[in-house]
Amino acid sequence: MIQALVKPARQLLVIGGGFTGLRLAQAARRNGIAVRLTSRQSRTNSDGLEWLTFNSSPAGISLPAPGALAGITDVVVCVPPDQEQGDPALRLLGPSLLGLPLQWLGYLSTTGVYGDTGGAWVDETAPTSARAGRSQARVEAEQAWLATGLPVQIFRLPAIYGPNRSPFAALLAGQSRLIHKPGQVFCRVHVDDIVGCLLHSLARPQQERPTVVNVTDDCPCPSSETLGYAAHLLGHKLPPIEHYFKIASSMSPMARSFWSENRRISNQLLTLQLGYELRYPSYREGYRACLVEELDGGQSRRSPGSTT
Repeated sequence: MIQALVKPARQLLVIGGGFTGLRLAQAARRNGIAVRLTSRQSRTNSDGLEWLTFNSSPAGISLPAPGALAGITDVVVCVPPDQEQGDPALRLLGPSLLGLPLQWLGYLSTTGVYGDTGGAWVDETAPTSARAGRSQARVEAEQAWLATGLPVQIFRLPAIYGPNRSPFAALLAGQSRLIHKPGQVFCRVHVDDIVGCLLHSLARPQQERPTVVNVTDDCPCPSSETLGYAAHLLGHKLPPIEHYFKIASSMSPMARSFWSENRRISNQLLTLQLGYELRYPSYREGYRACLVEELDGGQSRRSPGSTT
């Protein structure tokens, strides 16, 4: 009697169980996928999630125990690269991943790799003109992952927002800044659309997965517009307007870097060719959902700070 072969269940490893990684792991588990995810510190398994310790700090490198990755079929890498030593997941876990029969590896990158386009639209075919520093490190990490020969798919993300990572806490704390720079726009995406895109891609056949996908909403716009809408939802007054060129010299280097790049990111590959339907096509739907979830869970747990 010949016994039919049973296709093994998908088992997902999420490297970096932070804001996006944890949200992905929880959604994947709800979809019947076994999930393991990493944390820099030892954590107790809970809610059906299996935690592995992965710390790339030179002061105390800690790797998953031998055999802890057995059975993994899919991987999502959420950790950022080190500007000096490259991608820590590839450097420290690469040999183990190369020994697995992976069906898919998603690498979360940034739309910062496109550099400044003066507000022009860019898609996945645009050159990567990233400036030296964090964005250039992302370009190098993308290239390094693609060079492994693993079934890698790159997802380029703009500013990420979501419940407890929204403008509401800063507005209520009086710590928001309403900054205006003529012609400046920012792109953004709700964390649940990152999750939805990743699960959508994981389910597609390998030959139907483009190497690079932009994951962003339909609405590039000024940060003053999004902050104004957040204030409207709260019934809260806006802070006084500040003109960028008057305050730029007092900003931190990171803040100036953030404001120095202006681009509009196209999501047509994702939404038209790959057929992913955005849950939150703009910040309006996204902010309303964030506020509902934050109120349902009590006050925002995020430290006050500005967002786009």
